[in-house]
Amino acid sequence: VRAFHERGWDVLAADYSPAAIERARQVLGALAAKVVLADFFAHEFGGPRFDVMYERTFLCSLPPEVWPRYARRMVELLADGGELIGLFLYGQEDEPPPYPLTEKQAQELLGEHFTRVVDEPVSDSLPLFAGRERWQVWRRKRGTPGVKTP
Repeated sequence: VRAFHERGWDVLAADYSPAAIERARQVLGALAAKVVLADFFAHEFGGPRFDVMYERTFLCSLPPEVWPRYARRMVELLADGGELIGLFLYGQEDEPPPYPLTEKQAQELLGEHFTRVVDEPVSDSLPLFAGRERWQVWRRKRGTPGVKTP
């Protein structure tokens, strides 16, 4: 929140954990109001669609059967040309979670409504994710209709 805010973005962060929200608000001080307790899949964020959505450990925390809901919700929340940016986990996991992606899964999940425009290795991952994260930018294709999440 602070990093995006300091670079001039109007930021809103959401989490479903009351403990995470409380901790974030303590750390953020004057920016505490930028953090809301919300269910990503059901919350009415209101207003115009977002230009950017930041991903970090959210997708990989979800079981693969929930991934299509995630993708539909991203399409719904992002403006035409908006970007889903962040760190995506790839590889294999013997005992998930986390649930890493394969290249094929990423394309099946996001390829219809997004174009990947950046894909770079990450050198400063958390130890749990070392060597398996990629910094990616997925741009929402213009003219693709928003999809309502069931």
